[in-house]
Formats: sequence, C-alpha cells, structure tokens
Amino acid sequence: MLNTHSGEYAALGVSACWTVSALFFEKAGAKMGSSLSVNIVRLFLAIIFLGITTLFTRGMFFPADASADNWFWLAISGVVGFYLGDLCLFKSYSVIGSRTAALIMSLAPMLTAIIGWFFLKEQLSFQSILAIVVCISGIIMAIANRKMKLNIPLKGFLLAFGGALGQAVGLILSKKGMSDYDPIAATQIRAIFGFLSFAVMITAMGRWGKIKQAMADKAGMTSVTIGTIFGPFIGVSLSLFAIQHTQTGIASTLMALVPVLIIWPSAVMFKEKIKIQQVIGAIISIAGVSLFFL
Repeated sequence: MLNTHSGEYAALGVSACWTVSALFFEKAGAKMGSSLSVNIVRLFLAIIFLGITTLFTRGMFFPADASADNWFWLAISGVVGFYLGDLCLFKSYSVIGSRTAALIMSLAPMLTAIIGWFFLKEQLSFQSILAIVVCISGIIMAIANRKMKLNIPLKGFLLAFGGALGQAVGLILSKKGMSDYDPIAATQIRAIFGFLSFAVMITAMGRWGKIKQAMADKAGMTSVTIGTIFGPFIGVSLSLFAIQHTQTGIASTLMALVPVLIIWPSAVMFKEKIKIQQVIGAIISIAGVSLFFL
C-alpha cells in the first residue's frame, strides 16, 4: 500500500511540513519586519541545507550532473514558484488579508490539474476529481468566515490568484524538468534561481542594508531557520518527490491541506479560538483525502 501511494503519502508529508514552516515564517516576519527579508534568507539557507544533504547522499554540493534540460525547466520553475508566486502571495496579504488570500489560493489544485491535463497530458479518474472537489470544499469551509466580503479589491484578487497560478505552474514545470532526476538536487536548482531573482530585486531597490539589519535579530533568524528546514528544504523536496510518483493535480490537492492542518497548532501558538466551522471543514477535507487511497 505504501509503495502504491508513495506520491500521495509524500504530498501529505508536504502539508505537515508546510504547516510547521508557515507558523515559523509568520513569527519570523513579525520579528524581522519584512517578508522580503524572510524570503531571501530562507532561500539562501535552503540552498546550503540542500547542498549539504546532496553532498552526503550524492557526493556533490551543487547539482553539477543535471542536464541542460533539467536546468532550463527547473530554473523557470524556481523563478515562477519561489519568486513570482510567493511575491504575489505575500503582497496580497497586505491588500486583502491572509484569510481571503488563502481562500483564493485554494484554487491552486484545480489550476494544477487543468494545466497538468493540457501540458503533461495527465488524465484524472472520476474518483480523483471527486476527491479534489471534496478536499477543496473542506478547505474553503475551514478558512472562510461570515465577515469575509465578496467584493474584494480586484488588485488583491489578482495578486492572490497570481500566487495560486505561480504555485500551479511551478509544480508543472518542476515535473517537466525533473523527470527521474533527484528531487533534493532539483529543489536546490529551483531555490538557486528563486534566490537570484530576489537578489536582483533587492539590489535594484537598494534594500541590502535592511536585509542585514533583519538578519541581526536572533529570534527572527531562529524562526526563519526552522521554517526553512520544514519549508524549502524538506517540504519542497517532498513535493517534487510527490509529483514524480503521482499526478500533479492529486499532489497539489494534498499539499493544499495546510489551512486545515494549521488550525490546531495555530490556536495553541497564537492563542486563536477554534470554530466549529473549521472543525467541520477539516473533517470534510480528511474525507476527501481518504478518497485518494480507496
């Protein structure tokens, strides 16, 4: 059973990792005062952690054995997923708030499935489509609230949608470029180009002084380090393993369970009250997940 659904189990592991990383990146952002600082530091640390891992597992710090085809598609994936997608998502938080942005981000699995169908010729069974719909429904119920306005600013919607699209396209490009290549080395290639993209932006904005100042915060650096271990390091590596072993639409849906999994730890860490609607949404999402394994 484990071998049969290795991609699905890996995708569930991604959600667990990204839940931990989201909590610590939120703490890091509050301490370091800038999402830009968190982004550039987390990608730099990820490159180091991934390199050390491949040095022990493959005998090389950098993915020198990757083909030109690997580098091309994974580089674009890094720019689209780690840079453009995350840039849009973090910006949308300041325009429409994280809860509304998360609601729009729940479109990512559907976008991934559609793009995967066109670009990779992936076919989903009726059971898989039903599971995706049930999971997304549960996620929406868990993160929505009665006060959420339907007439959100167009700019905010487009930014959050850009985040969802960046995540979807990033996964598709990763699967296209990775083939049977090592997922950890592939993640490092993505992280390198995501880092370079942010570095160019920070240089153009003249913000390196503020990045250095943010890095002097020990509590912030501790949080961003833990977030990096569970996010760009373990989480993203698992996500590439997942899309190697199952369809991107299925993997993306299971990875999108973060808003559901984060309910309980967030309530403990930030003293937030758990609502019955969140519990019901979580149960529906779990029911959707179970459909993938029947």
